[in-house]
Amino acid sequence: MSNGVAIDPEAIENLRALSPDDGDVFLKDIIGIFIEDTPARIAELRQALTEADNVRFTRAAHSIKGSSSNLGAIALRDLAADLEQKSRQSGLANLESLLENLESTYLTAKVTLEKIVASSSS
Repeated sequence: MSNGVAIDPEAIENLRALSPDDGDVFLKDIIGIFIEDTPARIAELRQALTEADNVRFTRAAHSIKGSSSNLGAIALRDLAADLEQKSRQSGLANLESLLENLESTYLTAKVTLEKIVASSSS
């Protein structure tokens, strides 16, 4: 569970360890891609929900789950996993409030990730 931490620091350190001598360039790139891509995936969730496109919805939720997991955004990952599971098992009914929760959780994670990028800049 997430215990109130938006980003797991161990996940960030694991990403840093993949390229320890690059001055956090790799980490910043990964965070930048996440910050740029996730709103598009959330928009895709919204559109798929409106259009009752269960396959597209499930795929977008799965994508958010994976990218969130990579960056240690545990609460976001858990919500995306819940959306993915519910859409697979029960369809798209009654997912609006969970999707809204995912959006606000993304914004919290984004702020934390932006602080990580800012603190690693010289």
